Amino acid sequence: MSCDHLICAHCSHPVSEGRCPSCRAVRARMHGDGPSIPPVLVLAALLALLFGALLLQRCAA
Repeated sequence: MSCDHLICAHCSHPVSEGRCPSCRAVRARMHGDGPSIPPVLVLAALLALLFGALLLQRCAA
């Protein structure tokens, strides 16, 4: 979903223009300007999962 077709209830203009604080907040939230998961954390989780799988495989054998 994009904010191109949304109309702000406060200023009655398209949200994509960001004319009022409400428009800017919604636009920022929809465009993903908020916090995200850092790639290093994803890599660390994958490595931990791989290590756990290898450990379980070694213990089962």
